Amino acid sequence: VNHFFSSHMLDLSEDTLEDNIATCVEYLERMSKIDLLLEMELGITGGEEDGVDNSDVDSSKLYTQPEEVYEVYKALNKVPNGKFTVAAAFGNVHGVYSPGNVKLQPVILHNTQKFISEQNGDGNDKPVFFVFHGGSGSSREDIHYAIEAGTIKMNIDTDTQWSFWNGIREYEAKNRDYLQTQIGNPDGPDKPNKKYYDPRMALRAAEECTVERLGQAMEDLKCVNVL
Repeated sequence: VNHFFSSHMLDLSEDTLEDNIATCVEYLERMSKIDLLLEMELGITGGEEDGVDNSDVDSSKLYTQPEEVYEVYKALNKVPNGKFTVAAAFGNVHGVYSPGNVKLQPVILHNTQKFISEQNGDGNDKPVFFVFHGGSGSSREDIHYAIEAGTIKMNIDTDTQWSFWNGIREYEAKNRDYLQTQIGNPDGPDKPNKKYYDPRMALRAAEECTVERLGQAMEDLKCVNVL
């Protein structure tokens, strides 16, 4: 079977733990047959994204407990050929906020690995692959500490949204005098401005700015020159 994706995220974090796990098992049993990885989510990511506002959610729901991850691990690990990651909440939020307003606790991931490793008793000190949701604006220290706990993916949607917009913003600021009319600019009243207001120019600037931000992310995630 040919498919266009290598993984699929299933966010049932607002369901009960039992329902979340049961549905994820159903999906993984189907996905494993075509070698698709399932990314499941535990706990709630704070902040607001895509019209979903969790700004006022009970703070206890922002921190997943090791026992909860273990229940997920036991159930999904039984699926033959099943590949899965766990986006466990450790204080993550969507968006970027002033320092001190976000209280990340990546030590939760370390404690979870230790707990499950002890339950398994097989010597594997990192039995779970974690996903870092709401990674935008995080310090390199927190990112590296999360990686040490078995994080293999980090989401930075807010930062890439800003980098894309920032590229357009900087392009407009640099070329403002050439973007006011079709004809006429500081070089002369009869000079055309087509090459400046061509939308592809601003979009190219946005792409270049985003490429730069992604390069920074690759360095933060220690995935430069590793293949």
